[in-house]
Amino acid sequence: MKLRAAVAGLPSRTVSNADILDMIAEHSARDFDGDLDGTLRTIDSYLRYAGSRDRCWLDDGERPIDLLRGAAKTALAQADMRAEEIDLLIYTGIGRGFVEPGGAYHSAAAIGLSNAHCFDLLDACMSWTRALQVTESLMRTGPYRAAMIVNAEFSLRDGGAVVPHLFRLPNAAALESRFPAYTLGEGSTATILTAEDHEPWEFHFASRPDLAPLCNVPLEGYEGYCDPSDKLAANGVGYFTSFGFEMHETGLADAYAVFDRLGVDTEKVAALFTHASSKRYWQMMADQVGLGSAIHHVFQRTGNIVSASVPAAIASALDQGTLQPGDRAVGWVGSAGMSFAVFSFVF
Repeated sequence: MKLRAAVAGLPSRTVSNADILDMIAEHSARDFDGDLDGTLRTIDSYLRYAGSRDRCWLDDGERPIDLLRGAAKTALAQADMRAEEIDLLIYTGIGRGFVEPGGAYHSAAAIGLSNAHCFDLLDACMSWTRALQVTESLMRTGPYRAAMIVNAEFSLRDGGAVVPHLFRLPNAAALESRFPAYTLGEGSTATILTAEDHEPWEFHFASRPDLAPLCNVPLEGYEGYCDPSDKLAANGVGYFTSFGFEMHETGLADAYAVFDRLGVDTEKVAALFTHASSKRYWQMMADQVGLGSAIHHVFQRTGNIVSASVPAAIASALDQGTLQPGDRAVGWVGSAGMSFAVFSFVF
């Protein structure tokens, strides 16, 4: 399998850390119990410590489907392919406008993929990486010759799972389950892969389902689909809840363990692409495994764009010319679930 193109479609509104603090101050001023100014200073220090600076959000008049379509059209041009040549489309990630049918069908119609078989794959921030592995398996064992993976991670609309509810802080203790919301960005990506006789890909995954309560967006009636936990729906049904500090601390050993299974000489790795949950955290991990100089960060520009993080980083590296044909690259992801993955490929 060969990576032919990776393109990111980012919205035009830039939201800074200062903008986030202003939003929290505005929505929390009336009912906050405690020292709001002190809590805002704490949030500011957390954001700066994580390496957060800006994130991209939809501006007035911008639509997810238009950014997805634009990324897909650019990816086709980058790969020098026609829409009719794509025979598999996977829509992946958390952001979506439909439970039925899968977002892949509406995306294929918008892009003009008349010959593509369509389905969705959902696995939190791991979604794109899972879709990558599924695509590789299908190409190795089935008839597919050209695939496109798309996502549209746009969850920050007013009245959604994050805004303004999670910006309405009741007290400082609520940061435990809300802070990751303040790092979120939005974006869409399109990745094209073809079934060619190329350097083989290597994938390794690990799951920690006992840590599933740490990051969720629960739906109405969720109680009937899981065992009880005081962390589930901590911010309310339908709202994003993420115990990000605990996730990073608890998942560290598993992330290292899955990386250790990778059979690649790190001295030959030209680029490392990770989930964009914290620049400082992933830089520390990259340094630990000897890839500190190879990591390509986008978190400080895009924010945490969920399952679009890794493909957006690859797209950025391609745009900057830091990933060249023949280069060995590594992807490394940790996600809600919890799940962990590492993969390697030659571009």
